[in-house]
Amino acid sequence: MENKIIVLGAGIAGISAGYHINPKFKVTIYEKNQDWGGMCGGFNLTSPVGNFWFDHAVHLSFAENHYVQEVFHNSSQPIRHIPKPMNYYKGHWIKHPAQNNLYPLPLEEKVLALKDMIHNHNPKDNINNFEQWLRAQYGDYFTENFPMCYTEKYWTTEAKNLSTSWVGKRLYTPNLEEILYGAMSPQTPNTYYAKEMRYPKEGQYRSFFRSLREKVNICFNKEVVLIDTDAKKILFKDGTEDHYTHLVSTLPLKEITKIIKNTPEEIIDTSLKLHATSVALVSLGFNRNDIPKELWFYIYDKDKLFARVYSPSFKSPKNAPNGCSSLQAEIYFSSLKSISDLVGCKTHDIGEYLIWHTKEKFIEMGICKAHDIICEDFRIIPYANVIFTHDMENFRNKILDFLKSKNIISCGRFGEWDYLWSDQSFLSGYNAVQIFNR
Repeated sequence: MENKIIVLGAGIAGISAGYHINPKFKVTIYEKNQDWGGMCGGFNLTSPVGNFWFDHAVHLSFAENHYVQEVFHNSSQPIRHIPKPMNYYKGHWIKHPAQNNLYPLPLEEKVLALKDMIHNHNPKDNINNFEQWLRAQYGDYFTENFPMCYTEKYWTTEAKNLSTSWVGKRLYTPNLEEILYGAMSPQTPNTYYAKEMRYPKEGQYRSFFRSLREKVNICFNKEVVLIDTDAKKILFKDGTEDHYTHLVSTLPLKEITKIIKNTPEEIIDTSLKLHATSVALVSLGFNRNDIPKELWFYIYDKDKLFARVYSPSFKSPKNAPNGCSSLQAEIYFSSLKSISDLVGCKTHDIGEYLIWHTKEKFIEMGICKAHDIICEDFRIIPYANVIFTHDMENFRNKILDFLKSKNIISCGRFGEWDYLWSDQSFLSGYNAVQIFNR
C-alpha cells in the first residue's frame, strides 16, 4: 500500500495537519459534517433585509506566532480591534476586568469588596483548587459575587471542583493601587491580557485559514463508526471504508475511544472522567446598527442563563446587512450540569425557551426592544471547552498513551484535550505531522 495518511476532522487543527504533511504522502481529510471549519466554522441567517453571518461562538485571533499571523492574514485581510470587554452585574455595566474597575458599583458594595481585598487573609500557599486561588487573589466578597458566579455559568461546576492549571494569564491580579484607583475613577487603563484582537474583514472567522482549506482534500458527510487499528481500516456510517498507513485524529478523546475496535474497558472508564462543556447559541439579528456597544460582555447575574454575549457585526460589518447589527448569547451546559437542569421543567422545547429567555433578558437589560429583532436562531455546539476538573491531566494522558500505542496521532483542542485557542489549535495540527516531514 502507498503511504496514505487519513486525517479525521476538518476543523482548524485537521486542516492545518493535512496541509502541512509532506506532499510525498497521499492525504485525505474526513469530516462528518457537510461543511468545514469545526468549532471555527459558522452559519448564516436569512432575514427580510439580507443575510446575517454568525460564528460558532466568539472567535478572535490574538496570535503572537509570526507564521500563524502570516497564514491568517494572507488568507483574509484582518480588522484589528482593541479589546474593551464589559461586565453586566445587577444592572451595572463595569469595565473588564471587574476587580480593578469597581467604580460603577454602589458605595456599599464597593466598600465590602475593597475591605475584603485590602484585608485578605486567605492563604496564598497550598492552593488546591480554583476557589482557593480566587479567594487568595481577590478576597471573599468579590470572589463570591463575581468569578465564582461566572465559573458556575461558564464551566458548569463550582470553582472548588476545578484545578488551577488552566488559569495562566487569563485572570488579572491587580495591585492595591490599581484596585483603589479603579474604585474611585472610571478612567482606568486597559489591563486585558490581549492588547489587540483580529477578525477577517469578510467571510467569517474560518476565512483566516481558507487558503489552507483550498489546498487539501476533504470528504464531507463521512462519520467514522469504527477504527480497526490492526487492519488499519476505517468504517463510516454510510457503509464505506478506507485504509491508511498513518492516522491523525482531531476527534475528542471521549469520542475516539468509543470507536476504536476492542478498546479496553479501563480506557473507556477513564474517558468517562473527562468532561467538556457544550454551548447553546442564541443568535439574534437587529434592524438597527447601534445595538451592540462593545465587542463582547460577560454576565454574572444568576437569573440570566447566558454567560457571555458577543457581536458578530461589531467584529465585522460584513456579518450583517447594511444598517443592521447582531448579537450571539452563549449558554453552557455539560455532563456536570445538563441543559435540562438549567431550564428546569419550564418547557419541552428547550430551544424555543432559550430564545425567549435571551430576548426577554436583553430587553430587561436595556440592550434592545422587541421590535428591533428581525431574525433569531438556536443551535447547540456539542464540544465547546475542556473542563479542568481535578486529575484531568492524568486521565487525559492515559488516553493519549493508549492512542499512541495504537499509532494514532491526536491533535487539536479536544484531541489534545487542552485549553487551546485557535492559533494554538492550528499549531497543534502543524506540530503533530512534523514526524512525516523529517
